[in-house]
Amino acid sequence: QVQLVESGGGSVKPGGSLRLSCKASGLTFSKSAMGWFRQAPVKDRFFVAAISRSDRTLHADSVDGRFTISRDNTEDTVYLQMFDLKPEDTAVYYCAASTLAGLYVTSSSYDYWGQGTQVTVSS
Repeated sequence: QVQLVESGGGSVKPGGSLRLSCKASGLTFSKSAMGWFRQAPVKDRFFVAAISRSDRTLHADSVDGRFTISRDNTEDTVYLQMFDLKPEDTAVYYCAASTLAGLYVTSSSYDYWGQGTQVTVSS
């Protein structure tokens, strides 16, 4: 059974930082493409960042330069380092895993999802 467990969310002030983690189990992590999405209240789920099996990365324009996705295959964990957080970054952040090989921005390309972790940015 595949499980993705996110952690690291919380409440911060604008300009603050957080690092989200997603621990995977039940799949061959090194062969999985991984992604982060976020969903604010009454909004759709949007792409944030993705990392391929070969460590190629892609970030949404809205977070490029502030967020960085990375992975540690020895820990079966993907990270999202977030700097200079803004109120508009407030959302539930979801980790996702794909059995495909590339970089994917659409949620339909991912096979497994975590339960999400809340990030709140407010003064």
